[in-house]
Amino acid sequence: MGPRGQLCANASRSDRGKTGPGNIRGGNSTGAPYHYLSPYREPGPAMTRYVTHLESALDGTRLPADAVQTVHQGRPLWVRYDLAAVRRAVTPADVAGRPPSLWRYRELLPLPFDEEPVTLGEGMTPLLPCPRLGRELGLSRLLVKDESQLPTGSFKSRGMTVAVSMAKHFGLTRLAIPTAGNAGGALAVYGARAGMEVFVFMPEDTPLINQMEAHLAGARVFLVNGLITDCGRVVREGTDRLGWFDVSTLKEPYRLEGKKTMGLELVEQLGGRLPDVILYPTGGGTGLIGMAKAFAELRELGWLKGEHVPRLISCQSEGCAPIVRAFESGQRFAEPFANARTIASGLRVPAAVGDFMMLDAIRGSGGLAVAGREGRIGEWMRRVTSREGIAICPETAVCFDCLETLVKEGRVGPDEEVVVFNTGAAQKYPEAVPLDLPRLDRNRPIDYAALAGGR
Repeated sequence: MGPRGQLCANASRSDRGKTGPGNIRGGNSTGAPYHYLSPYREPGPAMTRYVTHLESALDGTRLPADAVQTVHQGRPLWVRYDLAAVRRAVTPADVAGRPPSLWRYRELLPLPFDEEPVTLGEGMTPLLPCPRLGRELGLSRLLVKDESQLPTGSFKSRGMTVAVSMAKHFGLTRLAIPTAGNAGGALAVYGARAGMEVFVFMPEDTPLINQMEAHLAGARVFLVNGLITDCGRVVREGTDRLGWFDVSTLKEPYRLEGKKTMGLELVEQLGGRLPDVILYPTGGGTGLIGMAKAFAELRELGWLKGEHVPRLISCQSEGCAPIVRAFESGQRFAEPFANARTIASGLRVPAAVGDFMMLDAIRGSGGLAVAGREGRIGEWMRRVTSREGIAICPETAVCFDCLETLVKEGRVGPDEEVVVFNTGAAQKYPEAVPLDLPRLDRNRPIDYAALAGGR
């Protein structure tokens, strides 16, 4: 790219001279990549972004947004925007005319408009009707939003493109993260894209593909004989010694802003309205919290049709369900879940720093926190994939087990519009579905009748 605020040299000729908050430079017919520089100009002083301040989610304390921030009293921060100014500057129609990228929502993201984001081309993920599976479950309007089509094969791309972009904005060069799998791989590749040094700490039984992903991206990867909470302690205790910045879930404010684009996209794909029910697999909970934040911001902007609020259903495995226990017992803060075990590695989070934010969002929507059966994960992965061709991850398999129970109990109605988020690709979890496939001997006659019958 050229000097800050200037167009890249290979931007299409028709784009030259276009400005506007969040305008995303389009590629040309030859397939040249999109460019994301967007110096915004309006009469009077130039606007560089609409962020006003950061705010403690715990007690509302305001913190400046022009300095590196982490947490307040050990709890997460919200990014706050001048939504009245956003409303004056842009409309949903303006956003709809931009290329289908996460960065189309630039006014509601924290990176200054004249800075190029660290991106791998995060496109809008599809919202897929599932009529066959819906009929089996007794639902007439079942949809899956398939996050597995993002650059790293999981929804973690959303948080990391924004978090690493902001790290670059603040001049940070060394990042560290504890991870259950996908977040570490995503930070590694976005860190590589930005030319940063990345340290990744993961439980020793983290899926091998996640280990390989982080290693191939050049990160310093370490296996820890414990859980993600033990990895978090390693990062926390090394911060002062090695000077890295901790990119743990909700230990910095910007991964949440990337995750909220799931909610922004969903509303746009549904024509400005919200579904009746959203099922989301929750470990650290950033995605669920982010969507609730997105819906609140869209409502204040006046971009939502009607007053309807979707019921947010937090889905956890019975092997690690601290949010479910806290919800059922009426608590706002969850107790750590002892002896956490689940093949759905993204749900193996025994203690979440944003627990109260999750529980507030769930209760505020009239939703639920539900535990799915660990023993049904492999079955649901195959069932959903074979019915609809959507290769769901183990975490989303838990959502479908929860959904089946909720429909049977009458807590989700047959005519309600239900959206299930597939947060990752099944291919990243080979350990979750042990295989024992039939073999053929090339030297012996093939019994095709038996083969067709599946015997």
